[in-house]
Amino acid sequence: MSEFDADKIRRLDMSVLLVFLALVRHRKALAVAEELGLTPSSISHAQKRLRDILGDPLFIRRPHGLEPTAFALELEPRIRDIVTRLQEVVSSPRPFDPKSATGTVRISAFDGEIAAHIPKLLAQMENSAPALKLIVRPFGRKDALRALEHDETDLALGFFWDLPARFMATSLYEEGYRVVMRRNHPLANEDVLGPEAFASTGHAVVSPAGDLRGIVDDSLDQMGLRRMVRVALPHFLPALATVSQSDLIATLPSRIVEDYADTFGLYHCRPPVELRSFPVSLVRHVKNQRNAMHNWVADALVGIARAEQRSAVN
Repeated sequence: MSEFDADKIRRLDMSVLLVFLALVRHRKALAVAEELGLTPSSISHAQKRLRDILGDPLFIRRPHGLEPTAFALELEPRIRDIVTRLQEVVSSPRPFDPKSATGTVRISAFDGEIAAHIPKLLAQMENSAPALKLIVRPFGRKDALRALEHDETDLALGFFWDLPARFMATSLYEEGYRVVMRRNHPLANEDVLGPEAFASTGHAVVSPAGDLRGIVDDSLDQMGLRRMVRVALPHFLPALATVSQSDLIATLPSRIVEDYADTFGLYHCRPPVELRSFPVSLVRHVKNQRNAMHNWVADALVGIARAEQRSAVN
């Protein structure tokens, strides 16, 4: 059995509620008709419907106008609250003030995007939105989309393809690759690092699933070459640490290499094989597209990515 009286609720539409509030305020049907742009007969019909639904006269005719009954006066603040809440639903979102905003935004990304963007985002938040907090979780594509679907995360960063219509993506940039190794590695010279030398040395790869093969191997196959993969690591920063302390080399996304090569004392250069770039996007669920806090963080991430692009061009 339904907890609602569906018949009464269907008859109690918004226009009737607006008439009720205006009658309590003006106490004259003609003034209400003028305010709401309705005819006097429409006001009369609305009054009759209200009396039938609520089981009370609501307004008593007096020489000076319409006097609300005690029940009508009791109802007025409750109906006003209902109308106010409905107004909030149909109104545009309130302007977001990052300086005074509080709350937490949850972001999903692999450690490459985390390391490349979250420190810059936090620096911007410290100046512009000091009370906002971040939770960052290391989700790949499948888990990130599931988390967005179930309200377990708010934004996702990474390489996403063939997104269902319930997700919206904002392209941040096209990501390429760099080969990285310790600075005194025998191959730390772009003229020396040809395809054969590249394939014959030991490689570290990043694969959360533990795969020992990747996009580099597809390109080498076309050249009749095969590389020697010595270790598969789950994250990019451990890969940088690994090659800094060994003779292994790694082929990693450009941004994390360029941001952290100096930190780890590494040399990097262009790959000696052709590798396709891939888009990095910011993804949200369409149900949250009007969330002002999420939109502010999303705009900040887009701004960071575009500033990096301008810096790279210059």
